[in-house]
Amino acid sequence: MNINTSRLDSKDGNRRIPFTQLRDLLLPAFRRYRLRILGGLAALIIVDFLQLIIPRFIKQGVDALEALTVTPSGLLRLAGIIVLIAVFVVFLRFTWRYLIIGFSRLLEQMVRNQIFAHILKMDAQFFEKRTTGDLMAHSSNDLSAVQMACGMGVVAAVDALVMSLAAIGFMIAIHPLLTLLALLPMPFLAFTTRVLSAKLHKRFATVQEEFSELTEFSRSNLISIGLIKAYTMEAFQTDRFDRLGKRYVRSNLRVAVIQGLITPLATLVGSTGMLMVLYFGGCLVIEKTITLGDFVAFITYLYMLIWPMMAIGWVANLVQRGLTSLDRIYGLVTSQSTLPDPIFEKEPERFAQPGFRLTDLTFTYPSGKSPVLHNLTLNLDPGMHGVTGRTGSGKSTLCQLLVRLQPLADGMLLFGGMEVNHLPLAFTRSHIGYVSQEPILFSDTIAANISFGRPDAGREDIIRAAASAAIHDDIMTLKEGYDTLIGERGVKLSGGQRQRLALARALLCNRPVLIIDDGLSAVDVATEHEVFAGLKRHFHGKTVVIVSNRIKLLSMTDHIIVLADGTVQSEGNHEHLLATNSLYQSMFTKQMQQDSQEEVVLP
Repeated sequence: MNINTSRLDSKDGNRRIPFTQLRDLLLPAFRRYRLRILGGLAALIIVDFLQLIIPRFIKQGVDALEALTVTPSGLLRLAGIIVLIAVFVVFLRFTWRYLIIGFSRLLEQMVRNQIFAHILKMDAQFFEKRTTGDLMAHSSNDLSAVQMACGMGVVAAVDALVMSLAAIGFMIAIHPLLTLLALLPMPFLAFTTRVLSAKLHKRFATVQEEFSELTEFSRSNLISIGLIKAYTMEAFQTDRFDRLGKRYVRSNLRVAVIQGLITPLATLVGSTGMLMVLYFGGCLVIEKTITLGDFVAFITYLYMLIWPMMAIGWVANLVQRGLTSLDRIYGLVTSQSTLPDPIFEKEPERFAQPGFRLTDLTFTYPSGKSPVLHNLTLNLDPGMHGVTGRTGSGKSTLCQLLVRLQPLADGMLLFGGMEVNHLPLAFTRSHIGYVSQEPILFSDTIAANISFGRPDAGREDIIRAAASAAIHDDIMTLKEGYDTLIGERGVKLSGGQRQRLALARALLCNRPVLIIDDGLSAVDVATEHEVFAGLKRHFHGKTVVIVSNRIKLLSMTDHIIVLADGTVQSEGNHEHLLATNSLYQSMFTKQMQQDSQEEVVLP
């Protein structure tokens, strides 16, 4: 279990993508919910101005008290006005929180759906470069940071801007020179915030990368729990997990250092301004330049200004986290598949009996140095085709190319008489049922797993497909039958049962082509015959490609292809290969000897 693969793209962690490109990722959500955003911002701005009005009433009360011209009823009236404003503020605060924070959640949903849809479209090479843990981190930690930046980040930024400008305006109206003294430390805050924000971006990028590693390590261990227990590696893996966790904590602490500096610095700047106002403003009151009410109102406005100063640090933190995560998400959703997928205005008519034609097909994996397949020329027309060969001969690679999971140059592969690169991927794959070497099952019911390719299939169709795959009787021995939950990756089933369940899924789709990549290797000989009989009934007149090294299964097919070192060594029916191909002969002899030995041992 290699835990370092998630760092394949770590060199991009500090890369800054222009904001104009990142903006395009968020614009659809802002456009769709623009009325909601405008309503929330309007409520927020009204709240700010209502808060700024309150000191004016306080000033009136203080000046009246100083002049001894106020009555108890007058004070009560002022208090009633302030309480009424406060109640209205409470209502509007709920409104902007519901509208703007709600928008950030809707934006999160839209971007998450975009990430998920994009991942499902990507090719095999994409998943070779990115771990599952890394992809999960994009949809969790990264997306959460973007949501916070577009929710509370927007609120705090607008609130700080409106409050600071309005408060400064009221302060200037009271005494311009005193306002200048109060704002004198602000340039220092702006400079330090800019420097610290740049450091925060780099450190938070490292945190997100290490969270991806931690997630991938957890996932890989959970799905391999049986292997870990069998090799008594619990303590060793726990120690590795602990080391990853400590490294993640250290990186978070480095981020916390920056966060811990920004807010105190903002508070220090605000407090410094407050001290200057207390001294110089007090002198102005003594000199009768301003009234005591003006001084109290000025102090209140300055106190209101401390929150925007502190918010600068908080907003900078949220924005840097959001931009860092948006960089990572943008890199994911703008990655391109190497498989051509043309879009047709009108989809081609479905093929009734499609087949494959390979012409000088050569394929090399991006990470490989030499071709896995080279100069393959084959016709796979309707009928039962067997493919065999030693390990590494290219059998599984051939299946991946036929199912369009790997890219090919033009002219090497025709499907239904048409160049595959000129056909939409969904159109090609909609003709093909595929059973891979390792059956892919979901933690769901047996019925749901069989009907995965046809969610609208009825129970009778599901049972019929299961019977053709020789799994129906096994299912009926389970307490809940087709409604049995099979656990993660079908952990409750045997290897042969998982393979037959995956085959039943392909049979239910009833597509004109079926490709089985060694998907019957765990099935016993008797069941194998039953499964093959079901295939013959189900796919009569259709194209079936079965990869296997079991001679008895291959002998039942119409046409057998022997691969060796990525080329076609021989092809023909069972009798022809038995007479002409040495590899096929040795496989036959060895398996016949094994079968005879098993018959002797069995009582």
